Amino acid sequence: MGQVNEARHLDRHWLTAHLDEEREEADRLGEVREAIFGAQDGVTSILIVVITVATATTNSYAVLVAGIAAAIAEVISMAAGEFMSSRSQREIFLAQIEREREEVRDRPGESEAEVAMLLESEGLPRDAAAHVAQELAREPNVLLKTMVEKELGLVIEEGPGALQGALVMGGSFGLASLVPILPYLLLPIASAPVACLLLCVVVVFGIGVVKTRWTKRSPVRSGLEVVALAAFAGIAGYLFGSVLPSLLGFAGLGAV
Repeated sequence: MGQVNEARHLDRHWLTAHLDEEREEADRLGEVREAIFGAQDGVTSILIVVITVATATTNSYAVLVAGIAAAIAEVISMAAGEFMSSRSQREIFLAQIEREREEVRDRPGESEAEVAMLLESEGLPRDAAAHVAQELAREPNVLLKTMVEKELGLVIEEGPGALQGALVMGGSFGLASLVPILPYLLLPIASAPVACLLLCVVVVFGIGVVKTRWTKRSPVRSGLEVVALAAFAGIAGYLFGSVLPSLLGFAGLGAV
């Protein structure tokens, strides 16, 4: 078995499949990042809203309206923001790649020298770096990809689309935002805040634990870090909700 594993790198079909698999995994990790970020933000952001309103009003209907309205607004905002951010980033990357393409076409000697220096800075001896750059320069497209990857840190190949990332982030935020809202929908206002906090703590701890599947960190430590963030959100909401009626009264708007 060991000899088979050692020899499989000589099989071009296996290498092609292996590289495709690693690229797909990298794309999935990008989506996982967006989903985790959306879920964490969904719980903590809406937790602040519902705790603030519940502390200020003790009115379930007001809490639900505020929580649902905030969740809808944030889902739209985050999805649109992710879409525009990803699209703008890609447009900037394409413009940078096009500039490098022009350099390879119009000043191939300069491009070759840049690649040689980049390779040398990564540890290759000067002669070896110059030789590798010379070989790469025989194929302009290969030289372009090498320049783009090493000089700009970009990859020319297509990745997940901006719309896909927006849907992942918006969807994960929307689902997670239900967590702090549900207790106020199902329980009396007197017991809902405690249930809301406990449920949010359990969910965000689970998010932190799940995240370690990819980060390889301690599950407990990762979970507690996210719990600390949710706890801060809950405390901030409670404190702000406590002073909000006084602030509104001072402004002449009357008690809520």
